[in-house]
Amino acid sequence: MLTDTAGIHHVTGIVRDAQANVDFYATTLGLRLVKQTVNLNEKFTRHLFYGDETGSPGTALTFFPYPAEEPGRPGTPQIRTASLVIPSEAVDYWTDRLADRGIEVDGPFERFDETVIRFSDPDGTDLELVTGESSVDPWADGPVPAERAVRGIHGVTLHSTNPFVTASVLDTLGFDLVAQGGDRVRYRAPGDRATVVDLLDRDGEFGREGAGSIHHVAVRVDDEAQLYEWHDLFRERGYDVSRVKDRHVFQSLYVREPGGILFELATDGPGLTFDVDPETLGESLYLPPWLEEDREMIQNQLRPLDLPAGVGGDNGDDGDDGDDGGDGDEGTVGGGPSSDAGSN
Repeated sequence: MLTDTAGIHHVTGIVRDAQANVDFYATTLGLRLVKQTVNLNEKFTRHLFYGDETGSPGTALTFFPYPAEEPGRPGTPQIRTASLVIPSEAVDYWTDRLADRGIEVDGPFERFDETVIRFSDPDGTDLELVTGESSVDPWADGPVPAERAVRGIHGVTLHSTNPFVTASVLDTLGFDLVAQGGDRVRYRAPGDRATVVDLLDRDGEFGREGAGSIHHVAVRVDDEAQLYEWHDLFRERGYDVSRVKDRHVFQSLYVREPGGILFELATDGPGLTFDVDPETLGESLYLPPWLEEDREMIQNQLRPLDLPAGVGGDNGDDGDDGDDGGDGDEGTVGGGPSSDAGSN
């Protein structure tokens, strides 16, 4: 029997510069760089993970850096915004912290009894800090005081070409309709973290995927057996669904629903601490066993990263300044990640 998702597993975006990405998410936002690895379909492209101390499900933001990527254009169908949880007493702290770093801040303003701060990362990815409850403990050793620090993912905002169909998919996955304000409809999963998906019921110009856009949102699935059941259900409904994929730290599949949003369904385990020392997460380039024989070649193609204080260690990139460009985790279009969930 299929079980409802507990909520969001991770959110993945497209950016240009890996170093600027690390500086922003690890230093400014104070998330832990929990894994620097490569795109498993294109081993010369980085894949960066940020989250709580262990990158647990419901906390991870991940990024593919493509230095030559054109800017994305907001529109439909897109995942427009990723939101992170902060304590209610931290609003002034974050407003000042972002402004002091030259980041333009919209807000704070109220939405669904929450306080929201809106801003963008260096590539233009739309982000929000939202007050709320979360079972996530903040990363205690980060640059932000623990009592003010981010407590995982709050949710995402979707702008579908067909909000009624996307709403049906959310319902199928286990999200319940809980509120509506203007053209924003809120759905919530039954878990204890990363449970919110807001669906925009409005018209919009077609967007363009590129730097600053969010490629996909992943929701949590209990185990691999459930993935195969979800695969069969989506295929029976005629959706564009991938095969089940081994991502080493989890198993997953991708489904492009008729409203145009790319969802990933991902297992909670084995997790980002699988076969590594949790104390040294993010300190060096991690490769799964089947890529270890190519380590020297891969490192020679990746630009070295200067890691933020608190991460420590040698980042493992001893090669020259190669190009981080390459194919995306789900195929390629024009050198960047493809929108085709069924391409691999």
